[in-house]
Amino acid sequence: MIWLAIFLAAAGAVYYLLVLLAALTWRRRVPPAVELPKISILKPVHGREPRFYEALRSHAEQDYPEFELLFAVHDAADPALEDIRRLAREYPHLSIRTLVSGRQAPNAKVALLADLAAAARHPVLVINDSDIRVPQGYLRTLAACLAQPRTGVVTCFYRAASASVAARWEAIGIATEFIPGVMMARLLGLAQFALGATMALRAEVLEKIGGFESLQHYLADDYQLGRHVALAGHGVSFAPMVVETDLGAETWSSVWRHQLRWSRTIRVSSPRGYMGYALTHATAWSLLAAAAGAWEVGAAVLALRIAAGVAAGAGVLGDRAVLWQWPLIPLRDLCGFAVWLAGLTGDTVEWRGRRLRVSRDGKVHPCQ
Repeated sequence: MIWLAIFLAAAGAVYYLLVLLAALTWRRRVPPAVELPKISILKPVHGREPRFYEALRSHAEQDYPEFELLFAVHDAADPALEDIRRLAREYPHLSIRTLVSGRQAPNAKVALLADLAAAARHPVLVINDSDIRVPQGYLRTLAACLAQPRTGVVTCFYRAASASVAARWEAIGIATEFIPGVMMARLLGLAQFALGATMALRAEVLEKIGGFESLQHYLADDYQLGRHVALAGHGVSFAPMVVETDLGAETWSSVWRHQLRWSRTIRVSSPRGYMGYALTHATAWSLLAAAAGAWEVGAAVLALRIAAGVAAGAGVLGDRAVLWQWPLIPLRDLCGFAVWLAGLTGDTVEWRGRRLRVSRDGKVHPCQ
C-alpha cells in the first residue's frame, strides 16, 4: 500500500514539476510586427453575460487598422442586443453588424458561428466567447502570431473574474488546475486543441477543415477546432497574452454542473487522456502517501503542487487573488478529484438550459 501511495504521489510530483517548468519558462515576447490583415471578430451571443458591455468595449477600443465586429443571436428579443446597439451608437466609425440566426444544430453556438463565418468580409477570423475581455494590442498580437510559419490557429490562456464565493472557487480551479494542465501540454508539444477564450485563424483554413458545419455535432467545439486544424497539417500556437472571462455570481449547483460537463466532455473527447489525468491529482495522492506513513513524501509533493499553482495562476495568468488564496488550492483539488470521479460515468450534460447526451465519438444529441 505504501509503495503504491508513493508511486502515485511521485507521478503527481512529476506532473507539477512540468507545470512549474512551463510557468517559469513562459515567454511574453510578441513576435515581430507583420503586415496587419483585415480581421472579422465573430461573437456568438446567448443572453447578457456578466459585465457584457465592458467585454464588448474592450474589442471596440482595439488599436488596429481595419476590423469588423459581427454578432449573432438565435432570438430577436435577446437582451444582449440592447448592449450591442449601444456599442454601435458609441462607436459609429466601426463596422458592427448583428445577425439573427435561424440555423439549427446540436451545438447551438456552432450554428451561430457558421452564419457568422458566412457573413464575414475579411480573411482572418477571430472567435471568442461573448464575455471575454481583451487587453489592448489583442488583435495585433494575434495577427503577428498567425503570421508565423505553419501556424493554423492561435489561442491563448485566460483567467476568471467572479462575483460570488462559488464562482471564485471555480476561478481558483481554472487558474491553478485547468490552465496549468494546458501549459504542461503546450510545453510537451501535446496541445493540439484551442480554447474558446480566443481562436484566430484564416478563413481559408476554416474552409479546409469543412467550416463550422464540421463541428456542429460536438459540444467541445473549441477543442475540436484546434484538433481539426492540427489534423489538417497546421500548428496550434498560444499567443503571449491573457484574456479574462467573467463567471459572475454562479451558485454551487451551477459550478458543479459546469465542472461535470467539462469532465464528461473531456472524457469522451480524449478517453485515454482522461484516464491518465488521474495521475495529476497530486493533492489526493499526497494525502494518501501521508496516510500510508510516508508523510515526508506527501508534504513535499503537496508543497510542490501549491508552488506550481501559484506560479501559473499568479505568475502567468496574473490572477493576483491566488497569492493570498493559495491555502485553498488543496481543498479545491479535492473537489476537482470528486468531479473527475463523477465524470467517469454518465453521458448526459446540461448546457444553456438543454439536456444533451454525449456519445462515444464526442458528439452531442438531444435527450429523448
